Amino acid sequence: MLEDRLLEGINLYNNNVSDKLIMSGDHGKKDHDEVNIMKNYAIEKGIPSENIFMDHAGFSTYESIYRAKSIFNAKKVIIVTQNYHLYRALYIANKLGLEAYGVGSDPRPYEGAALREIREIFARNKDFFKCIIKPKPTYLGDTIPVSGNGDITND
Repeated sequence: MLEDRLLEGINLYNNNVSDKLIMSGDHGKKDHDEVNIMKNYAIEKGIPSENIFMDHAGFSTYESIYRAKSIFNAKKVIIVTQNYHLYRALYIANKLGLEAYGVGSDPRPYEGAALREIREIFARNKDFFKCIIKPKPTYLGDTIPVSGNGDITND
């Protein structure tokens, strides 16, 4: 699923739909590093490192979108994810004041879809209330404008 998201994002980049990519994921522990894996994959596919930003504290959809606006100063985003998850991500972005568009990346059926659909019901309820309360994410930090050089996010 992650590879399909990455390939769709790379495709959008290569078709000049976007000139920057934000790889948002969990890097809360040294031995659990989603974002460097994603960045390295995109580099292997020809995306210049300076056009890839890593959000090391994207622990949830809500936090990733909040940080895209607050940390990376994004004004307009294209969210690439599987369709079952896309509606919630777009809802959150709208409620947090981002102009957001979505692209589904479902080129095939995935095992465990029913379980993810059930989980999504609970996540939608949780994020509905988060969008009302608007709590800050686990980590904020210095501003890193997405208009700059993504290598500043390297660790």
